[in-house]
This record gives sequence, structure tokens and C-alpha cells, in this order.
Amino acid sequence: MSPIEVAGFITGALCVWLVARQNPWNWPIGIANNIAFLVLFWGSGLYADSGLQIVYMALALYGWWAWVRGGEQHSTLHVSRTSNSQWLWLAVAGVLGTALLHWILAVNGSTVPLWDSVTTVLSLLATWGQTRKKVECWWLWIAADIIYVPLYAYKELYLTAVLYVGFMVLCVIGLRSWTKDLRSAEVAA
Repeated sequence: MSPIEVAGFITGALCVWLVARQNPWNWPIGIANNIAFLVLFWGSGLYADSGLQIVYMALALYGWWAWVRGGEQHSTLHVSRTSNSQWLWLAVAGVLGTALLHWILAVNGSTVPLWDSVTTVLSLLATWGQTRKKVECWWLWIAADIIYVPLYAYKELYLTAVLYVGFMVLCVIGLRSWTKDLRSAEVAA
């Protein structure tokens, strides 16, 4: 357990807690988390997860803007459902992205190319949903976390594995909270 892993633990837990509460400050806290995990994962040979942190930083800037100014007529964005056409796009992007990333990682000597690519792609799809406040993003995060926990334990990142168990709990809380808000909005409409 290194200081950078501890920093990733603290900023990661705070970030997901803020997301579950729909607090836009999750985005800058998330950027701090991304920096910590970029360094940690690179040093552990999880190159896709390390590179993913750079993409997360860009998405965090977009997400922060979208949550504050990206709704209808530049108002606050509200929780919504993923449409069927969006699910189709996500499925195609997920399969193609996983296949391409797996090939890249395998060619470049990754020790866990399949799991690193699957979790990376699931995380990207979940982040897209999070930036648009799609309630189903929580299911994608849960699926990724189920894989991340044993992957990080395998890589001897035990504190990070424990963090991802905590993320699963926060994901359930976020799913419940966002679903409640969505239902309230649907009833009001």
C-alpha cells in the first residue's frame, strides 16, 4: 500500500459518494482521483486502466459542464433513461472497443489483456452514462466493479480492491437515489 494508493482510495470514495448525491463537485474530485490512479495503475502494469484515467479527465470536464449547464435550454441536467438506440450504440461500441483494446494490450505484453480491456470499456460506457445522468450507468459501474475487485487483488492492489467493494455499495446507493429522482420526475410529468 503506497501513499498514491491511499490518495486514490480517499478521492475515489469521495467522488463516487458525491456522484450518488448528484453533486457536481464529484467531477473535480474525480480528476484528482484520476491523477492518483494513472500513476498507480501504470506502476502496476495495468496500462489500459492507466490510460483510461486520461480519458476520464477529459470526460470529467465535459461531465462537469453537462451537469451544471448541459440540460434543456442550458439548465441543470436531470436523470433520464438510456434509449433503445443508445443501448444499441453502447453494445456495438462495447464489443468493438473490447476487441480492439484486447488486441492492443495482448500485442504489447499486458498480463491481463482481456480483463483490463473489459473493465476499461465498461468504465468508459458507464462514464458516458454518468455524464448524461443516465440511471443505467450504475448497472455498468456495478458490472465493472465486480471484475475490478478480483483483478486488483490479483495485481496485489489490496486497498484498491477494497475501495471497489465500497464503490459497489455506493453504486447501489446511487442507483436507488437516481431511480427515485427519475420516478418522481416521471410522476410529476
